[in-house]
Amino acid sequence: MNENNIPDDAASSDSSDPEQIPLMQRILDNPFLLLVLGIAVPAVFYIIWGIIEITQIPIAD
Repeated sequence: MNENNIPDDAASSDSSDPEQIPLMQRILDNPFLLLVLGIAVPAVFYIIWGIIEITQIPIAD
């Protein structure tokens, strides 16, 4: 054991092998990316929905 009451093998593994942060956690920790996604995703869906609605309007005689 070292001076911090951590076994020597655990202390050495923490410093030599940094833990990878999962992709979803990195995405959800970024507030600006969430802001952009929160605006872009509904906008894209409403645009697609509007295009579908326009194409379904019957042609006037």
